[in-house]
Amino acid sequence: MITVDFSNRTALVTGSSRGVGRATATLLAQAGARVCIHYHSSAAEAKLLQASLPGAGHAVLQADLSDPQAARRLVDSAVAKLGRVDILINNAGIFQPHPVDGSMPFDTWLATFQQTLNTNLVGPAAAAFQVIQHMRRRGGGTIINIGSRGAYRGEAGQVGYGAAKAGLHSLSQSLAREVGSDNITVHAIAPGFIETAMARPHLQGEAGEAVRAQSPLNRVATVEEVARAVLYLASPEARFTTGSVLDLNGASYLH
Repeated sequence: MITVDFSNRTALVTGSSRGVGRATATLLAQAGARVCIHYHSSAAEAKLLQASLPGAGHAVLQADLSDPQAARRLVDSAVAKLGRVDILINNAGIFQPHPVDGSMPFDTWLATFQQTLNTNLVGPAAAAFQVIQHMRRRGGGTIINIGSRGAYRGEAGQVGYGAAKAGLHSLSQSLAREVGSDNITVHAIAPGFIETAMARPHLQGEAGEAVRAQSPLNRVATVEEVARAVLYLASPEARFTTGSVLDLNGASYLH
């Protein structure tokens, strides 16, 4: 377990009312950080999380991150609430089937594809742009983007998801090169399947057994394992990993 003291740091965690975001917000608060919890539609869960976090000064904000302007406003609001944002964790994302087999009308397919790109790539890019402006003025910071192994192996049936996550990995590397001289580090994590509500439908029955068997450990990741990786990347010890993409898939996919 990372034991770095985050008591003088603040963090905005998108999509933190549940799953990986919730676990990450909890670990950061336990390490002493003040956390801004973001949610899209789960207001009650976000407020319950805020009430459960140790320490004081945590905030809750709502935004639809498929709208890049809303993503920018979210960052500005988090800065207003916390005084600054030292760590941005772009965790929010969607995973909606949109196969290209003709089973969906083109207009429906395109709308789902575009929403997936907007939520999983364009929104995080807008949030990163905005937080970089604040971080530059304060002398530095850390951005962590939650990608996916699907960026490497492809995502049949959810092509927009694979494309967006590949873009998020590349965005992380490009930003790391551009803003490193401003004392801002940018990191990405590429998990495989995680035991979350979003993934749960894919982990049932024989299909779920097949998914778990993709790893020699015969399981998928827990939200706590991903959150601990985020905590490490947010720590000073990980600064020289800027620009890297951390695979976290139990050897289910190697490249």
